[in-house]
Amino acid sequence: MTVDRATPKAKTGIAGLDDILVGGLARGHVYLLEGNPGTGKTTIALDYLLEGAALGERCLYITLSETEQELRSGAASHGWELNENIRVFELVPPESLLDANQQQSLLYSADLELGETTRMIFDAVEREKPSRIVLDSLSEIRLLAQSSLRYRRQILALKHYFARHGATVLMLDDLTSEAADRTVHSVVHGVVRLEELAPNYGAQRRRMRVLKYRGQAFRGGFHDMTIRTGGVEVFPRLVAAEHRSPIARQTSTSCIPELDQLLGGGIESGSSTLVLGPAGTGKSIVTLHFAHAAVQRGEKAALFIFDEELGMLFDRAKKLNIDLEQLSSEGRLFIEQVDAAEMSPGEFAHRVREQVSSHQVKTVVVDSLNGFQAAMPDEHAVILHLHELLQYLNRQGASTFLTVAQHGLVGDGQAPIDITYLADTVILLRYFEAHGRVRRAMSVIKKRAGLHEDTIREFKITHQGLLIGEPLHSFQGVLTGAPTYAGEANPLLGTARA
Repeated sequence: MTVDRATPKAKTGIAGLDDILVGGLARGHVYLLEGNPGTGKTTIALDYLLEGAALGERCLYITLSETEQELRSGAASHGWELNENIRVFELVPPESLLDANQQQSLLYSADLELGETTRMIFDAVEREKPSRIVLDSLSEIRLLAQSSLRYRRQILALKHYFARHGATVLMLDDLTSEAADRTVHSVVHGVVRLEELAPNYGAQRRRMRVLKYRGQAFRGGFHDMTIRTGGVEVFPRLVAAEHRSPIARQTSTSCIPELDQLLGGGIESGSSTLVLGPAGTGKSIVTLHFAHAAVQRGEKAALFIFDEELGMLFDRAKKLNIDLEQLSSEGRLFIEQVDAAEMSPGEFAHRVREQVSSHQVKTVVVDSLNGFQAAMPDEHAVILHLHELLQYLNRQGASTFLTVAQHGLVGDGQAPIDITYLADTVILLRYFEAHGRVRRAMSVIKKRAGLHEDTIREFKITHQGLLIGEPLHSFQGVLTGAPTYAGEANPLLGTARA
């Protein structure tokens, strides 16, 4: 694609959308913003005009479907005020055309209304001489035109008129009539489509896609977005290949000597570690130790918690001599409880990226991927999302720790999501039974960055944190959950003797 980098861009006022459009809308052209009612078209249009008004540009909002009062009320709901640089032209049919006594039979009333509507639009532009225009909405013009041919000619007439005045125009289409009609797509310079998805449970999900941007580069694919008080927030799809930076890799420890021995000395910075095991085996505690060790080294860490209530997590961590609340208040540790039913994958990736790029976080914990998967029940690209996110974090030199809960309590339970091939290091936690007690075992089954112990060690969760024992040389079948003992000495932790 040939890109005219010299063409000045009109920023939309939405950082994520400007990123997708590689700077904004090329000036002097007509664009189409389409989507079903409620997808955010009017909010984006108002944000676009407010950005122009802040730059001292004259802006015009031509509305055929909403009243000026409705527009101003909608803007006020976001804390916006339409100043003197933004004029609202409420286009209503001439009174004579609404008066039954003035109706005539020689011409269709739609013919007169369409011509009168066009003339009123031209008069408003001549009067205001704006550099930014919003036309809301094309559905009204389509209904007046009554045929695709007349509709196309009308859009062409509007396009050429706006081009002579050098205005950058955003046309809105709510797709409420003849949704399959793509007449405008071939006429306008660019097309952005908004969509709303309704999952079986949780809040609705919104996303956008640039269908066309003539002669310009843009970021393709779907991008998650949300509407909050203050406007629309767009989360551009993360492309890890665009974020390469030189990093100095070094080995980071957990401050638990036995765990570091299992890992062959520690975890390499800029790598991902998966902690895998059944519920209750201590996956979260293992990742907490790595995060705490990072903070003790003077680095910053971030915890994204999907499954556990933060108050319970704080209490549990205090029993391990880790005061998460204090570390958070000191700004050394960022903690966020993620609601899987409310947050889209794109927004989650944006939150993680913001902590790494803006706050220099070097250790990221996601607990757990079961919750992350629940955040995108209708998605078929969970692995691709994770691949891009992990690649991005690795290239920023951040160490990532992920937990996945397997089904079942003992033996080889299946994980709901298999990313063992994506992770650089895999730590496996298991329950096993010995001497009438349920015990826990830990092993490292994969490490790309170097050598690691191939042993299995028992561990306990104590008030001092993790207590990890010596390798279980005398046991066979620990990973099955029912080992056999073949040694003379008992190497287990805390075994009672008669």
